Parts: sequence; C-alpha cells; structure tokens
Amino acid sequence: MSPFQQAVFVLSAAALEQCPPSKGEIAFAGRSNSGKSSALNALTRRRRLAFVSKTPGRTQLINFFTIGNDRHIVDLPGYGYAKVPEATRESWRDFLGDYLRTREELRGIVLIMDARHPMTDLDCVLLAWILPTGRPVHALLTKTDKLSHTAAVQTLRKVRGELAAMSQNFSAQLFSSLKKTGVEEAEAVLGEWLGLSAESPAEKIKTPG
Repeated sequence: MSPFQQAVFVLSAAALEQCPPSKGEIAFAGRSNSGKSSALNALTRRRRLAFVSKTPGRTQLINFFTIGNDRHIVDLPGYGYAKVPEATRESWRDFLGDYLRTREELRGIVLIMDARHPMTDLDCVLLAWILPTGRPVHALLTKTDKLSHTAAVQTLRKVRGELAAMSQNFSAQLFSSLKKTGVEEAEAVLGEWLGLSAESPAEKIKTPG
C-alpha cells in the first residue's frame, strides 16, 4: 500500500509557528479551481481527504496530513480567486510566501495546474518565489481527460520546456483525478523526496508517446 493512502489530518495552521514538528513534508500549491483538492484525494485514494468545493478559494489555512514517520503532505491555500477579499488575498500571499521560503522541513512543492490553462502569471509568480530556495517543484497538469491525447502531450512538452528553462529542479507530468492518470508517477517523485522509495523518479515517470 502506498504510504500516501495512510494520510490522516493533523491540524490547520494560520501561522508558521502553528505548523507541527516534521521530518519532511511536501506542499501542494495551485491556483484556485485548478484541481488541487481532487489531486490530493486521488493520490491518497480518499474521496474527501481534501474537501472539493464548488466555491474556489475555500481553503484559507495550511492543512497538514501525516503519512506516518513524522512526514506530512500539506495542502496550501489556493491563490488567484478574484472574489476573495483583497485583505484576505494579501494575508494568504504573505503566509504562503513565508512558508515556501523559510520552512526548513519542506522537501518539495507539487504545483497543480489545469492542463488547459498552464503557466499562468500567478503560477510563474509562485515559481519565482520558490526558485531562490533551490527546492524542487513537480507540476501536475490536471484535468488532462478534458484534452485529446495529442493536445495533452503537446502541452506537457511545452510546460516541461518552460520549467526547464527556469530550473533543472522543476519537472512536470500529466495527471487526471477522474481517470487516475499519473498517480503512480506522482507517487514515485514524492516518495523520492521524502525518502520513501529506493527507485529514482526518472525510472518511474513515463513520457507519453
């Protein structure tokens, strides 16, 4: 059984000092309504580990889930939803930026992007925040079931090229929560980051033909 299937909610943090002790954690970030909650649910094989809301911008705290051995997956607030009050958006940006830049236990970031609208301006802002830290980023291009195979592969190649131009630590793959496409590939990367897998991500990630 994948260790991610053992995920159990620990706490919600509104400030860095509220984050729990950890030996390693992976954060999930993404634009509101990009499919972040659905991706978390697919990876953990749960229907409602992360609440999937019809109202984007619902997640306002940093939510920690333990997968055992003092390791965590972390659900970050979605960003970029216009109907969230400006004061709230500013608070999220400050908290999110501080967490991504200063949290020593953070081993990597999973960036959720809708495959139909990848690499938005706000995605690039987030990547720019992360770049100076040297931490790896693995992008899940979600909702690929809504694209043809050819369009999905073309999108993946384009995004991989843009990410590689920014950093060798940035990578991407196709993902569909509905079809469960890319779940094992994502697990291989995250397991490597957390020291849960002896195999390298390169051995498990498949490049579509």
